[in-house]
Amino acid sequence: MELKVHNNKQEVAKQFSSILVDKIETRKNLSIALSGGSTPKIVFDYLVGNFQYQDWSNVHLFWGDERCVPPDHEESNYKMTADHLLNHIVIPEENIHRIKGEDDPEKEATRYGSVLNVSLPKNKGVPQFDLVILGMGSDGHTASIFPHEIELWDAKPNCAVAIHPDSGQRRVSLTGKVINNAKEVAFLVTGEDKQEKVTEILSKSEVSKNYPAALVNPESSKLYWFLDEAAHPSK
Repeated sequence: MELKVHNNKQEVAKQFSSILVDKIETRKNLSIALSGGSTPKIVFDYLVGNFQYQDWSNVHLFWGDERCVPPDHEESNYKMTADHLLNHIVIPEENIHRIKGEDDPEKEATRYGSVLNVSLPKNKGVPQFDLVILGMGSDGHTASIFPHEIELWDAKPNCAVAIHPDSGQRRVSLTGKVINNAKEVAFLVTGEDKQEKVTEILSKSEVSKNYPAALVNPESSKLYWFLDEAAHPSK
């Protein structure tokens, strides 16, 4: 695990974007599972502002989770990505593999799991991303696996249907076996409200076992935490 701490979320976005662009330029094929949230939004804006004419033809974009809403809904992770990245770059349509949040959740979880099986290479029989980008909520959830449903992390399918603990909203999410099978996993975590959970997870405290984010431990051992000073444990 490697910790990368920067002054603020804008600097986190800048540094992560530079690393991401380097991967795009040096790899023939790159499969990425994207995250929703405020920090990825800044990453997308930075990419568009500084690397708008980057060649994306070798990149395949997937999503780590999606809210069960239509793609034009304000809460859609796909819409956020489209508004802040996809609509501003040139990328083949067939390289965009969205979760269809407007469809029946259980059927979509099964369908998207099959998409991963067909579209990605396998490692030990499990689809393998080159890079999974994750955020973390102030409750310690990641992707859309929340503490009250932490058992979904170990679900056998590639994708599962999760339920938000407060709103009851259904979401389709990657499960732990796919996330931990990735060649690389990068957390983008910013904000003072995340500092307590980051501290508990990185120190491997007993209570951290209740947080899905603490279960992220890729077999490759290539796990990166990009933090701003507000989220850093030493704050």
